[in-house]
Amino acid sequence: MKRWSYAASICSIAVITTLFAICAFGATEIAAPKPTNDMNKTADASQIVTGNVVETMDSGGYTYVCVEQNGKKTWFAAPQMAVKKGQVISFDLGMEMKNFTSKTLNRTFDSIYFVNGPINASTAGAGFAAPASYDAKKTAASSTNEKISVKKAAGKNAYTVAEIFANKDSLNEKPAVLRGKVVKVSAGIMGKNWIHLQDGTGEAAKGTNDLIATSQDNPAVGDIVTVKGTVFKDKDFGAGYKYSVIIEQAKVQR
Repeated sequence: MKRWSYAASICSIAVITTLFAICAFGATEIAAPKPTNDMNKTADASQIVTGNVVETMDSGGYTYVCVEQNGKKTWFAAPQMAVKKGQVISFDLGMEMKNFTSKTLNRTFDSIYFVNGPINASTAGAGFAAPASYDAKKTAASSTNEKISVKKAAGKNAYTVAEIFANKDSLNEKPAVLRGKVVKVSAGIMGKNWIHLQDGTGEAAKGTNDLIATSQDNPAVGDIVTVKGTVFKDKDFGAGYKYSVIIEQAKVQR
């Protein structure tokens, strides 16, 4: 009887763990590709693609949209929405996934950007509806050419962006306080808001000038904020979301 109870407990734990994983990613069809890049290195974060929708389909809770701009086609995936071929739409380049396979579509995309929603759209006859949580003012990225200089936070556990990257091994799973400018926000991904912070330190070429903090708070792009959270190194969330260093469970103060 005891053996049966123990086996039943193990099965229950396995079922709960599986359900949690499914809910966390929001779509059961996602087959995680092998991460090809450190997501901290988000080159051309401010680039916006605007063009005509040349192909679109819904699958697994996502709407897949192919946008053509100046002859170049780029694929995007966003929470399911109404969109039609021929309409003009704009997306900020979000988080890229290479060799992404959609099981329900039985199709592999060489490159696709997962985004929270469009920045704008020509809605004439399209019936476009953005996700309820979408706020273009908060998600649009600021210019990467902007010269940023933010004074370092004061007090215990205060670091600059460059210092956190340089000391990620010793700071792993330890508290940190960072003051910086919000240059981009990807809201509502995996139940979190992904906040890109810069303070003028670090090197863009090495991807050490832009640090991401995840939080339930949702500051606007351009805000100067103080973030308090826990540092994690080599964090792999699956589905291509991999970071050499990140701040988790952050509280944001303006």
